[in-house]
Amino acid sequence: MIPHHRFDGPPDAPVVVLGPSLGTTLDLWEPQLAALTRTWRVLRYDLPGHGGSPAASGFTINDLAAGVLALLDRHGLAQGDRRVAYAGVSLGGAVGTALALRAPDRVASLVLCCTSARFGTAESWRERAALVRAEGTKPLVEATRSRWFTAGFPGAERYLDMLRGADPEGYAACCDALAAFDVRDRLGEVRAPTLVIAGAEDPATPPAHAEVLAEGIPDAALLVVPGAAHLATAERPDVVTEAIVRHLTTTTSRRTA
Repeated sequence: MIPHHRFDGPPDAPVVVLGPSLGTTLDLWEPQLAALTRTWRVLRYDLPGHGGSPAASGFTINDLAAGVLALLDRHGLAQGDRRVAYAGVSLGGAVGTALALRAPDRVASLVLCCTSARFGTAESWRERAALVRAEGTKPLVEATRSRWFTAGFPGAERYLDMLRGADPEGYAACCDALAAFDVRDRLGEVRAPTLVIAGAEDPATPPAHAEVLAEGIPDAALLVVPGAAHLATAERPDVVTEAIVRHLTTTTSRRTA
């Protein structure tokens, strides 16, 4: 399962892979592109049924991580002693955690933004999947607005349009994958230097979830971003971008892929 993807930045630069959240596309990372592409080759991808990726069903978070590995293999990246950095938001962060567990020798640095080792209850995700399969993503829009952003954030609609455009089956299948995801007992196996970022006002993956990640992953750093909800990369790009660039710069080298 190789997702729709695109590269930006210098072709000979070290690579950072950027994973999107449920309901968004690779364009979620546009606020970070200018800063990252100065020194990084940025690889962004779409989840199944989102953006340019076709819908799929019956996959797990580990399968999505395998798809990222297949994408790296296709482009000859992260092989031998050459590794990539990875940053992901929410579901994209879960993929990053799974990737770091599945292929630790291929991940040089990890950023987990507004994500969790376990997202709520399996029942709640299955209920959401059933709703979307029956009625599409439209019934989710207003509740998602209040999860993704603090009240009054002026740029919400462009991100909510990504949710409106998601394929119902692809979105629902991602919900099914999140229902089964739980790596709380494996966090100690993550070897990549890790930065955990949380939105101070995130109701979906609150700072307490970030604390579980930061306490479980050896030597992980934690940043709680004020004035941000679930899509902190979009709502507070000033703080988040600087933190990501600083972490990647200090934990990787030009020997990465």
